[in-house]
Amino acid sequence: MNKVTPFLMFDDQLEAAIAFYTATFPDSEIKTIARTGEDGPITSAEFVVGGQFFMGYNGGSYFKFSEGFSLFVSCEDQREVDEYWDKLVSAGATPSQCGWITDPFGVTWQIVPRRFMELIADKNPNKVQAVMEAMLTMVKLDVAALEAAYDAA
Repeated sequence: MNKVTPFLMFDDQLEAAIAFYTATFPDSEIKTIARTGEDGPITSAEFVVGGQFFMGYNGGSYFKFSEGFSLFVSCEDQREVDEYWDKLVSAGATPSQCGWITDPFGVTWQIVPRRFMELIADKNPNKVQAVMEAMLTMVKLDVAALEAAYDAA
């Protein structure tokens, strides 16, 4: 176990959430599950999503997720952005803007192509500004449009 581990408090959807997360992202698995009684609902779990260790708990409706905490998914290319975006949307996620999308369990994800991170690391502030301005107009990030903004600056 890591020294610092994200701990997610769900209402009562922990089981569905970890099933979806572990099926969606490679290098994922359920480590441990605690149930109320032998066949009762899951109360807590330890799981890995995309290589990141998490703990989760069904804590009731008292706790709510917000965009103040999000999970950043570094994607190789547009194909991978599209793949994760489509899986989240198919599961009932709500797209926001700038590559952000909130899954049906309330957790917000940032689906970001690595190319975007490379473009905004450029030493030319005009190119960085052009890429950022293009990104701010997008819901799902579009690598070709980001590169076009970069090239035009």
